[in-house]
Amino acid sequence: MAEELKIPPFGESITTANVSRWLKASGDFVKKGEVLVSLETDKISHELEATSDGVLKILVEEDEEVEIGAVIAEIDSAASGSSSPSADSTSSSEQGTATVASSSGEVHDIKIPSFGDSINTASLAAWKVKSGEAVSKGQTLITLESDKVSQDLDADYSGVVEILVEEGEEVEIGSVIARLTEGEGAAAPATKSPASAPVKKETSAPAKATSALAAAASEAARIRPNLEASASTPSSGSASTSTPSTDGRSTRKKMSMLRRKIAQHLVNAQQTAAILSTFNEVDMSAIMKMRKEVQEDFVAKHGVKLGFMSLFTKAVVNALKETPGIRSFIDGNEVVENDFYDIGIAVGTEKGLVVPVIRDCDQKSFADIENAIAEAAGKAKDGTMQIEDLQGGVFTISNGGVYGSLSGTPILNPPQSGILGMQTIQQRPIAVDGKVEIRPMMYLALSYDHRIVDGKEAVTFLINIKDSLENPARLLLEC
Repeated sequence: MAEELKIPPFGESITTANVSRWLKASGDFVKKGEVLVSLETDKISHELEATSDGVLKILVEEDEEVEIGAVIAEIDSAASGSSSPSADSTSSSEQGTATVASSSGEVHDIKIPSFGDSINTASLAAWKVKSGEAVSKGQTLITLESDKVSQDLDADYSGVVEILVEEGEEVEIGSVIARLTEGEGAAAPATKSPASAPVKKETSAPAKATSALAAAASEAARIRPNLEASASTPSSGSASTSTPSTDGRSTRKKMSMLRRKIAQHLVNAQQTAAILSTFNEVDMSAIMKMRKEVQEDFVAKHGVKLGFMSLFTKAVVNALKETPGIRSFIDGNEVVENDFYDIGIAVGTEKGLVVPVIRDCDQKSFADIENAIAEAAGKAKDGTMQIEDLQGGVFTISNGGVYGSLSGTPILNPPQSGILGMQTIQQRPIAVDGKVEIRPMMYLALSYDHRIVDGKEAVTFLINIKDSLENPARLLLEC
């Protein structure tokens, strides 16, 4: 009996979906709950799971756009009884990479876990173990990088690891990158699996940095044919495809996943938004004087220093309340106005720029914001940032001043419509009540999407921030 796999409804305004990527091949045995295919609409991406055990028959190929309710595959549940032994070995006679349990224990696939709906691939940044090495349960096996976060993958069991994919490779979510033979001194997995082999357990090693670990099941040989060759000559991690090459005059090395995606996002932002920037300068005398006066008591009470970022964040929140266009974004032919104040704080790391989001800044105290920023910065730098930490901001603050930048125009963080660039504080002569004085001055730059934000609103927003910082009482009174 064949069960039909249909395109589910995504909402009244969505009538079609694109079959983005099959994670299983036609003829594969699948289990209930396994992710079979990734679907994409003009608004969201979605993964479709098997609703029963059986043999998959694909009716619609990848990149085809079909209507909601269309049948894209069938699952023959009647074939489950006769096919389950070989199917659980992932069609070893066809793949050539399935494993058998040795006398010391069972064999487990180590797969790339899910990083979230919008992330389809991950890069193998660094293996922490060598092929053939004995590992302990909980030991870190590899560091992975997506376009937004990096995370470590740990061993679920003690045993011997066999590496199938080298460092530097970019693979799809669900790909098998290694196998672990459970038990001490376990033999290396064979390349063929006899029909009498016991059923293999599949595992996606848990990641330290993510709470969403529903790995998309996918046999690596279906996705990357060269994995069979890799299995016969496992990599120790020393011969990496990311190893820099040089001719004595220049050095060539592969871009990291994070850097590639940052580049892609920045170009997309420039191409999809009408980015315009406006500038102003702030006399930091009053805010610096206030910090100096209260710093000792603030640290004694809250255990954290009062920094500029919490003050700027509060100033931004006040300004956003008065300028709804800057806290809005364009979605197709509609404008979505956000009525919450989750602010992204750009953090530079050795691997690139990430933007963790501080939630509900309008409801947080200065100390709460300082603690949240410190925690986010720590996660960004040690690679424990979770995907949810980076999603949902309505506005971003970027502090290029910490690197000495005197002036610059930040690029939007889509789909947001505004970003504030803080520059370095510099002693400059300015006119005060008809006299020349030396004051600590900072240039501010607001980049905004001119499709939704008018120049008047942008200038009003920036002046509001300037007034809040030059008159700190406004921050306390939220006016």
